[in-house]
Amino acid sequence: MAAVSGPPNRRRSTGRTASMSRLRLLILMITSFLFGLAVCSTFLLWKVHNNDPVLSTSHLPHYHNVASANKAVFNTKSQTDSSLIDSSSTSTSILEGLRILVTIASFDFMQLPHLEEVLDGFRDLCYAGSKVDIVIYTTVVYPVAFIDMFNDRMRCNNPSPNAGLTTTMILKPNHVRLHLVDFHRELFYDRIDQYDVFIYTEDDIRVSPTTVASYLHETERVERIVGSTHATDYNVGIVRYEYDFPENVIITDKTRHATENVTRVYWEHLGKPVMEKAVKKVDDEALSPYYISMTLHHQGMYLATPRLLKAWTTRKNCHFDQIRDRPARKDKPGQPTEGTQRVWMSSQMLYGGKHCAVTQLLPVDNFGQLTVLHLPNKNYRRVGKQGRIGGNDKAPKNEFSDGTEVFERSHPLLLKALELHIEMKKEFPNLKTLNVGKHGEYTGVRVVDTDVKKNHFHKDHKAAFEERLNAYREYVSRGGYLTKADMDLDVEGWTMQA
Repeated sequence: MAAVSGPPNRRRSTGRTASMSRLRLLILMITSFLFGLAVCSTFLLWKVHNNDPVLSTSHLPHYHNVASANKAVFNTKSQTDSSLIDSSSTSTSILEGLRILVTIASFDFMQLPHLEEVLDGFRDLCYAGSKVDIVIYTTVVYPVAFIDMFNDRMRCNNPSPNAGLTTTMILKPNHVRLHLVDFHRELFYDRIDQYDVFIYTEDDIRVSPTTVASYLHETERVERIVGSTHATDYNVGIVRYEYDFPENVIITDKTRHATENVTRVYWEHLGKPVMEKAVKKVDDEALSPYYISMTLHHQGMYLATPRLLKAWTTRKNCHFDQIRDRPARKDKPGQPTEGTQRVWMSSQMLYGGKHCAVTQLLPVDNFGQLTVLHLPNKNYRRVGKQGRIGGNDKAPKNEFSDGTEVFERSHPLLLKALELHIEMKKEFPNLKTLNVGKHGEYTGVRVVDTDVKKNHFHKDHKAAFEERLNAYREYVSRGGYLTKADMDLDVEGWTMQA
């Protein structure tokens, strides 16, 4: 008896089932491949993003894309009037885990004593719990002995995983001159989503954790008062001060009583009555009970949040992300009409009525927390002089250096910081791994020279530049410690000049 085969429709059904299974398997394989490709691409992009030549090879965890630990800082929910003064407390510091990018314009060694103080202030932000990247734009290479001393000073030993500190020096050609102040702006917008606070400053302004915390506190308060959209019309500012030591006295043991009546002075802000001449009222009715503006809004620095920086790119007449020259006379382009390039980049572009027209805000109740020391402490002496604030043609002349001045050096018995640093390194040669990370990488001050072309340098300057740069590279390659040759310095006769 012949075998009976299955129905034709059952064979066709079985075939279709097998084809569908193969199709589903093929779709699953393609989906898995695409998913894996996406994951790998994301990882590679992340690696490239976090290993750029400026802020890479850090001994810190890769925190640039991690959300801020303190979301309460930017809480913009409306509050009652009473809470505008007493903001709700949180269990952590307002600075804890905050990601801060600091940029400093420091042309050469002329203001080195002030720069040292400036860096100390930003290091204190790390000890307050923040993760801080400091970028110094300069045209000179620091000697390796000085970099080693900087490494000891700028090492942040805060054990918190939310804290950290890096310092990078980016070398620029010296022909940029006053335009050294421009470079920070591009970096800010390149890193716009990687930080919670951006700070630009000249190299002679002492910024403290109080400055940054107060800025954030007041920025949050402004948002609660006027709402997040309207808040981009404002930025919390700062005021610089100096101490008015007598102009005709050098403070010694004999004249120390001359400081009895010395006080802080805001030398840029003149005029009586004060509340009509030096200070301006804020037009907004909701803000005017709490804030003022200064008639002269020059700061020499500014702070900003990512949201504000983004908003200012599309603001009318602002384009804050676009680097450009300060306004000048049409018939004399070299003659500025609204201040120099550094005044333009730090203040005038942002606050000038013809430009971004952002209103500077200073809190009445916390005013002193947003004042910062101008470290040279000399500009108050200009007031009332010819060509200066408060001066006229009949006023005393403001004297400038003519190169003939002879300065008396301090007593040779004074112990210099670099001298003590070198002697300690000689005495404790066992401490050679302080600038080495867990994986053997160098973790100290980084120097980036990718933007410098040395073919236009004077022969002697080029030689000194290359010598110091090579010494730095060797210092990094061996793990960041000084050799005997590095420490063989005549500290008394040694100079920073290249």
